Amino acid sequence: MRQAQTLNEAQLRRVLQYCRSRRHSARDETIVLFSFYAGLRAKEIAALTLGNVFDEVGAVRKQFILSAVQSKGGKTRTVYLNQRLRRALVEYAASLNLNDPHRALFESQKGGHFSANTMCQLFLDIYKALGLKDASSHSGRRTYITRLANKGVGVRLLAELAGHSHISTTQRYIDVNAEQLSAAVELL
Repeated sequence: MRQAQTLNEAQLRRVLQYCRSRRHSARDETIVLFSFYAGLRAKEIAALTLGNVFDEVGAVRKQFILSAVQSKGGKTRTVYLNQRLRRALVEYAASLNLNDPHRALFESQKGGHFSANTMCQLFLDIYKALGLKDASSHSGRRTYITRLANKGVGVRLLAELAGHSHISTTQRYIDVNAEQLSAAVELL
């Protein structure tokens, strides 16, 4: 099975710019950011609640627990939110009523949570509109893991962040390209 395309910074900027032109711009942009900056799967993004990311007073959390029901494999894990994603969540919160922590963070057009399949379709629609034919809902996750690996984060930490039980799974996510190979040999 072919792996999802990893996106470079210019492609990610194009995706975010396109999201800003869509009907649900703040929602769609924040969904994409969760994929690229938290490494969440489409199923996990679809299952997020307001209470996952906002505390009792409406402040954005620095981390939260993704429950076994929300994650793949039926195990809990801690999700860490970087500054870029937290800033986006502050902006996104302006359009939300934060009173019910059990409400979906990202509501579908029908209201309530997206299904995992509908969330995957949202990603495909965005990428298709930009001509990114090999990109999928997993592209953000692969890009997240690859970027961290390229910055020197060890595979054990990557596996923990990704929620993988085996580092061999994480290693398959790391994309290698000619630029990285060239830089590697210059370390000698």
